[in-house]
Amino acid sequence: MIRTTPFHPRLSELNSQGLYTHWQGHLSALRYTHAPKHEYFAVRNSVGVFDTSPLFKYRLTGPDAERLLAGVMVRDIRTCRPGTAQYTLWCDDRGFVMEDGVVFRHAADDFLLTAARPNLGWLEEHRGRLRVEIEDVSDHHGILAVQGPRSRTVLGELAPEVDELGFFDLTPAKIGSAPVSISRTGYTGDLGFEITVGADDAVAVLDAVLDAGRDHGLRPFGEEALMTLRIEAGLPLVDVEWHNSRVAMTDHQRVTPRELGMGWMLRGVREDGRAFVGGAAIRRELAEDTSRWRTVGIVVDWADWDRLHRDAGLFPPKDEHPWSYEAMLLDGPVGTGAVEVGYCTSFVYSPVLQRHVGLARVVPGHAATGTEVHLELAVNHHNTSVRAQVARTPFFDPSRKTARA
Repeated sequence: MIRTTPFHPRLSELNSQGLYTHWQGHLSALRYTHAPKHEYFAVRNSVGVFDTSPLFKYRLTGPDAERLLAGVMVRDIRTCRPGTAQYTLWCDDRGFVMEDGVVFRHAADDFLLTAARPNLGWLEEHRGRLRVEIEDVSDHHGILAVQGPRSRTVLGELAPEVDELGFFDLTPAKIGSAPVSISRTGYTGDLGFEITVGADDAVAVLDAVLDAGRDHGLRPFGEEALMTLRIEAGLPLVDVEWHNSRVAMTDHQRVTPRELGMGWMLRGVREDGRAFVGGAAIRRELAEDTSRWRTVGIVVDWADWDRLHRDAGLFPPKDEHPWSYEAMLLDGPVGTGAVEVGYCTSFVYSPVLQRHVGLARVVPGHAATGTEVHLELAVNHHNTSVRAQVARTPFFDPSRKTARA
């Protein structure tokens, strides 16, 4: 059975294309108009809304809720104070990444965990005799992402509390008569917020946001625009940048947090002694420096890209639709005996940066910023390559994302 989100009755009226994909059994809009680029620019220049309700949501309560999360998550939830949120990963016993998600800490013993895939059984496996209740509340709530440079202005008209929210802070509030939780989080790499609201109040809250954003160029945006936004922000995506280690077929499909570019989550892990799932393997990897890969950004040499296509009698494509496949990275041009040094997992033309950028996995010896690599591609049915450089991510990182009002 195909399901719909609590916001769908209103958002479906705004979808002129009727194009949807399936996200964990729910309809999720690919785009709302004929051009996803318009939705993309709404987020980068004004404000957009995205329905993230298909995320799984688990409420953990009780005196041992913190202890359970500290024992299964890569990041130490004990450093996350009430009224804040924490982006984290969780791994298998071998230290390979399973999933990522955000933990929202509402009180000392009250947490909400979001995840893109089902994880209730896994959490239950690790609960043991701990005094914690784990409830799947996925169907009880909708989540609306309000993203872009005018998002604070729009939401401030409805809930003045957002003016005081720092990056990854959260607060209870009311929009109209509906109780909500608002966090300064998102998946676009821009200033943004997410509203968690009871399913019965979702349409009323969405209507209030749409009305408040009417004079600010607010648009709903779909998954096609989101893909470009998240690549610019250097944000990984499950089943693209990595596969859940529990369902991966081989270790070639598995990565560790460090290999995924999440080494910043591991600061202090070697010293703190906290026991968590995969912790021993992760500490061994760090101590012995056995990581197979580094996750980096790549930026294509625009002049070489243009020359490559013009020499073939083609207009150089500037397509904001991400490639749907992995592309190999070489240490030299195709046809010169070059060898593979990695692969690009996500690749797109960035309208804001006006450059082709990508997320890639390379061997450690080619991970230094500025290292030249060659991206393999086909032109006129002929295999060739284009020059690129290893770059830091995020590619797009405006100060407004984390700055105070």
